[in-house]
Amino acid sequence: MALSAAGRTVAVLVATLVGAILTANLGAWQLRRAAQKIALETALDSRAALPAIGTSELATSAALAEPQRYRPVRLRGRWVTGQTVFLDNRQMDSRVGFYVVTPLRLAGRNDAVLVQRGWVPRDLRDRTLLPAVPTPDGEVDVTGHIAPPPSRLYEFAASASGVIRQNLDSVGFAAESGLTLLPLSVQQSDAAATLGDGLLRRWSRPAVDVQKHYGYAFQWFALCALMTGLYVWFQLVRPRRQRDVRA
Repeated sequence: MALSAAGRTVAVLVATLVGAILTANLGAWQLRRAAQKIALETALDSRAALPAIGTSELATSAALAEPQRYRPVRLRGRWVTGQTVFLDNRQMDSRVGFYVVTPLRLAGRNDAVLVQRGWVPRDLRDRTLLPAVPTPDGEVDVTGHIAPPPSRLYEFAASASGVIRQNLDSVGFAAESGLTLLPLSVQQSDAAATLGDGLLRRWSRPAVDVQKHYGYAFQWFALCALMTGLYVWFQLVRPRRQRDVRA
């Protein structure tokens, strides 16, 4: 059934209002996302400037660990050498290799923390050939910063055990290794004690691409303005001009 002229006018008005409200809200949402990322970057900078956290100050719960993320740390403990894991398909400096992750049993405590010690290239002919990574015996000092666990990559089948893995679940690894693991991870930084160990430690910070959100916001607001402008022209201005010409 065809709409009357009044019905078409109402339909166009409703469609324009819905479209304008939707696109305006999407633009505002992109601006909020940009503000959130700016706040994150500010938080990262401020936390990185705080004094280093010592072994005794490490958080023991997820709620306490969150405010410690990205803060510098200076730890002392012993490497649990038999529990080193090589995380496959990890990139650094645009090359594919392994992240080397070793638990550090903390001095003066009964728990341990997973340390992302660095990156090593893999053998292009045989990925199962692992490079020799020197792991000192006895107590060591580890400097770095608290970071989220290594990001999870897609895997066709979960690899729950083995030296080479695609992902590392801290809860499952704690049960497998018998270690009491803290709910955080540490990315080790270069120091005098790490010279010559063959590990690359150019860790990247979380991407804070604010300009992308500003660009999306501009597109949504521009679309909102376009719909509003077209409605005003075709439904208000043009009909009035046509009436004036006929008069």
